[in-house]
Amino acid sequence: MNQVSAEPSLKRTNEFLGHPKGLYVCFFTELWERFSFYGMKALLFLYLIKYHLFTDEHGYNLLGAYGALVYALPIVGGILADRYLGMRKSVIFGAILLVLGHIGMAYEGHKASLVNGELVRDEVALQFFYLSLALIIMGVGFLKPNISTIVGKLYKENDPRRDSGFTLFYMGINVGAFIAPLICAYLGETYGWKYGFGLAGIGMFAGLIVFISGQKYLYGHAEAKNPELLKQKIAGIPREYWIYFGSLVGLLVVWLLVQTHSLTIAFIGWLPAVSPVVWFLHSIAIVAGISITWYMVKYCNKAERQQMIALFIFIIGGLLFFSLYEQTYSSWLAFSDRVMDRTTFGFEWTAGQLTSTGAMFIILLSPFFAWLWPALARKNLNPSTPLKFAIGLAFAGLAFAVLAWGTMSPNEAGLVSVWYLIGAYFVLELGELSLSPIGLSAVTKLSVKKIVSLMMGAWFLGTSYSEIVAAELSKLSAIETHGGKITDVGEALGKYQDLFILSAKIGLATALVYFLLTPFIKKLMHGID
Repeated sequence: MNQVSAEPSLKRTNEFLGHPKGLYVCFFTELWERFSFYGMKALLFLYLIKYHLFTDEHGYNLLGAYGALVYALPIVGGILADRYLGMRKSVIFGAILLVLGHIGMAYEGHKASLVNGELVRDEVALQFFYLSLALIIMGVGFLKPNISTIVGKLYKENDPRRDSGFTLFYMGINVGAFIAPLICAYLGETYGWKYGFGLAGIGMFAGLIVFISGQKYLYGHAEAKNPELLKQKIAGIPREYWIYFGSLVGLLVVWLLVQTHSLTIAFIGWLPAVSPVVWFLHSIAIVAGISITWYMVKYCNKAERQQMIALFIFIIGGLLFFSLYEQTYSSWLAFSDRVMDRTTFGFEWTAGQLTSTGAMFIILLSPFFAWLWPALARKNLNPSTPLKFAIGLAFAGLAFAVLAWGTMSPNEAGLVSVWYLIGAYFVLELGELSLSPIGLSAVTKLSVKKIVSLMMGAWFLGTSYSEIVAAELSKLSAIETHGGKITDVGEALGKYQDLFILSAKIGLATALVYFLLTPFIKKLMHGID
């Protein structure tokens, strides 16, 4: 009798609101990690062009390098966690690097200035800044791929609560992304950059404390598969310490990469010269491409190969979508800072604060989309995966069309109403919810099971490339500034208008291509949707 009643009692003790308590550990850890990430990202470009007086082009280059590496390094971090470190040690190591990086960002040094017509920057502070960025990039590489994996481990394979658990987890991501710019950007742009960056660091420290203190609720799910491997000595030193040492060497490589993205190198004469960061992405893409192709040829049947080809088409679609989407932290941010009337209901928002608009719409629209697709499926009206990609790309194009329309309708002061930006964010997030979760789901459904992780890495590698493309597109609107400020609002409006029209055309044209390819892609998918 006592034994029978003990099990449900233990189950209730291990749960909170119907979910494992470990879910809430991961929820708040990721909330604070995203708080620090988006709080810093909302300030990054503005900090570069206003404090260190970078040109627009240089600022966009650095933003692209940072974004590309942030999405590429988790591929390596995931492999190290899966084979050696385990998720707990990877998350803690990543969180420590992130805390150090965000705290380092709070060191400003001296503001750049013009002395006798020459631009003088605090080069020591800049090197400290680059090192801080490298710490953040490496930290995300270790933390990001593993915290979500822990969530999955908390549920048994067929647990009906799994989907709602992930929904709660992703809500934490968007809550952090929504709150951070409102606070960090306001502090940074109003009182000083160090306060915004410093608060982001405090947020990440809170996430680290939550994760460490909540270990007992993870019930060993985050431990290394084979702890003995970590203890094995190589040259008298345990393998675990070699991994940490190698990561610090990698940190130095990333430190060099983020500050050399404006350089272009042609290693092979007949190939175009590109930056070291792009060569780094190319090297990962070549290795991954050869590995995937070899596996497809050797182990896949015809249907599986065709499904993998369909998946590659979706990865390209994701790359194109996020090449437009990631302009929200570059050209959209510069646009809202320079030529926008940011006042609503008597309150003036900072440009960085407005980047929270996207996360706000994600939070508001997610329940609608969670209802929409099953409701359409019950009536046999649910769009196919390739058609959803076409819809997502079309919404991305239309979002830029809204902004282009705004540039044609400035007020008497030559400024664009903030409502055009809010409308553009609304349309863009309709596109993200139509495409991004569908793309991630397609990876798990279309990939051959033994290389799902590799294909998920390929998806995020596509996102890395999209950061570079977004930066290149944003550079088309680069404006010459004096002391970090524009001198001709009309010229600026014209450049932003040209970029937004071009981006709208890209989104709508690629949407049309995916719409026309839908029957072909569905055939490649062999009934999986």
